[in-house]
Amino acid sequence: MINNINFHISELDSMKKYPKELFYIGNTELLKRKKISIIGSRSANQYSKQLTYELASKLSQVGVCIVSGGALGIDAIAHKAAGTDNTIMVAGTGLDKRYPALNKNMIEDIETKGLVISQFNVGTPSQRYNFPIRNEVVVSLGEVLIVAYADFKSGSMRSVDNALKMGKDIYVFPHRLGESMGTNHLHKMGNAKVIFDIDEFVYKFGGVKENSSNDEYLSYFKTNPSYDKAVEKYSEKVFEYELNGIIKVSNSKIFII
Repeated sequence: MINNINFHISELDSMKKYPKELFYIGNTELLKRKKISIIGSRSANQYSKQLTYELASKLSQVGVCIVSGGALGIDAIAHKAAGTDNTIMVAGTGLDKRYPALNKNMIEDIETKGLVISQFNVGTPSQRYNFPIRNEVVVSLGEVLIVAYADFKSGSMRSVDNALKMGKDIYVFPHRLGESMGTNHLHKMGNAKVIFDIDEFVYKFGGVKENSSNDEYLSYFKTNPSYDKAVEKYSEKVFEYELNGIIKVSNSKIFII
């Protein structure tokens, strides 16, 4: 059943203009979860597909909801890896359409178990100019944007422009020369960070939240000890947690990020 979203979604305030209307099918409780957006080419290489599947699956396991656009290629892999009960698909058509047709079964599954949303009224077909509008919603919903594979002139790179304007952190995979030249260029220009270790990335965005109640080191760091005392007591953990972005050092004291 197609419904109107009649509540405010704070993440969408980062858009150029908040949508006049939003329609949905599925579970809007997913909008309350920590969310990460994953996008990429329809014709990505096998390496990117494998990394996307591993990353989306592991993020989902620690409670992070995956947002993407339902397209062929990277989008579909991200949705499926997350599990259709922990993913948000942003459609570029009215919700009476299931586009692309090759993903019809997956989209129906997300409607039943996850969430599909759209800015477009019932009856709106697939049109080229709909997708940049759709992509802005995909980017805005996520805490960060992961671009798994992108050529220079692609919809993914236009989504990157949205992310940069919104001040979002952008992450990419390490690629060989001549492959995914769009994401390699982003890293070269300092506009994207590279995910060299998937487990470290997942831990940064989901692991601490899941395990913090039983984490004696994190409990200690919450007391804002001096850096010297923390290193003396838990030297390896100080370096590990600082590397993973869990703690920071300021004025010679430890603080939780």
